[in-house]
Amino acid sequence: MTAIADPITLTYGRNRKPATPTRRGTFVDPGSAAEAELVERYLPLVKTVVGRVALNLPNHVNLDDLHSAGLVGLLNAVRNYDPEGGSSFESYARVRIRGAVLDELRRLDWVPRSVHDKARRVQTVIQQLEQQNGEVPTTAQVARALELSPREYEALLEEIRPATFVCLDASPGPDGDSDSDSSRYETVADESQEDPVEMTSRRELSRVIAERISQLPEMQRKVLALYYFEDLRLREIAEVFGVTESRICQIHSQAVLAIRAYVEELEFDDAA
Repeated sequence: MTAIADPITLTYGRNRKPATPTRRGTFVDPGSAAEAELVERYLPLVKTVVGRVALNLPNHVNLDDLHSAGLVGLLNAVRNYDPEGGSSFESYARVRIRGAVLDELRRLDWVPRSVHDKARRVQTVIQQLEQQNGEVPTTAQVARALELSPREYEALLEEIRPATFVCLDASPGPDGDSDSDSSRYETVADESQEDPVEMTSRRELSRVIAERISQLPEMQRKVLALYYFEDLRLREIAEVFGVTESRICQIHSQAVLAIRAYVEELEFDDAA
């Protein structure tokens, strides 16, 4: 994607300093021409984020609803971005847009309850196997524990794939239910906020996820890196490794469920 100019430079020009913010992170007035210009400039980012999420959705999901939610996320990013937070505006906006889109998907409740139940079953087995063996279980080990053949397990991963593309953002409820209206996007600290407790929570969650990723098999680490950090589509990742897109989807699903299981286990231990 074409590089996008820094929002402050875009709004005020290279030889002009921005006005003193009225509150932390506010460099444009809400409803102003400058704000409208920033939103217009970053509209392609909304399209990119929605397009990536839409690759994993059934045809009946209305993309216009997701695009509208993404626009709200972009507007919130423009109004809350803090250059002193350490991240680029594009990175910050991408998180806010994707979070808004995933929140809208959860509101629409497009993933059947049966799919969530099956995803949680796999996640629970992954947790149990790791507790028993002290390491991330292999695909074959999970399949055996579920009393499935390798082919049946691959079919199961394909079936629960929609749930795994949002579950990292879902916040588990009191009974471990990740289908609540809240999300990690909402409960983890906003970078524009100064609350030290929330900032610590965000850093800790990032550390935990990074720690878990480092423990995953090499292939899973590479798929996650290419998908989430290099912005490659699943089809493109499949071409890189010379396998089918379906196989990459399965690897992604197993990796996400392993991360989710690890995070929830730590949350349970902390609450105990």
